[in-house]
Amino acid sequence: MVLTGCATTQGPDSAEAEALLAQLSKEYHYDTQADPLGAYLANRGRSDVITTYSKPHDTPKNSQHHFANAALDFLGVKYRFGGTAPSNGFDCSGLVNYVAEKSLGLKLPRTSAEMARLGKNINKQNLQKGDLVFFNTSGKRYSHVGIYLGDNKFVHAPRTGSVVRVEDMTIAYWKKRYNGARRLSSANSNNS
Repeated sequence: MVLTGCATTQGPDSAEAEALLAQLSKEYHYDTQADPLGAYLANRGRSDVITTYSKPHDTPKNSQHHFANAALDFLGVKYRFGGTAPSNGFDCSGLVNYVAEKSLGLKLPRTSAEMARLGKNINKQNLQKGDLVFFNTSGKRYSHVGIYLGDNKFVHAPRTGSVVRVEDMTIAYWKKRYNGARRLSSANSNNS
């Protein structure tokens, strides 16, 4: 079994599940050596990881902006497969789910594939801050999710051994794997 970097099931609830996750994590770490981005990022170390990002000092225009800004509060939180809280770590969908619930009061589905069915489909040219952006990182559509920040940047929990960070969607790895974007309909309710 290959760990793909984003939860496809609910988080662990038992010691047995924890043991399985530990084994999968070891296997994933081994498999990242065949993953160009994983190997590249592992070799670069944390000095090049963007774990700080300037938030605007003004009040967000709408709930989408509030949603995106809230995600930045978790930069540097460790990645954990199946993780759903800052105290234990996040996987990609766990981060999005947690931020949506805390900043918008919105309960989202647990997996990135389920999230990709929500809201309105958005063309890449029309992305706005707070849109969900999806990527194929495991040979399956919508296997990874992040929150768009503007200027081709997005915040996400990328993979085992990493932390929540901001990356540029125009780098070759993300550009090649981009699957689309969705705008949450409840996030549009406070547009000014």
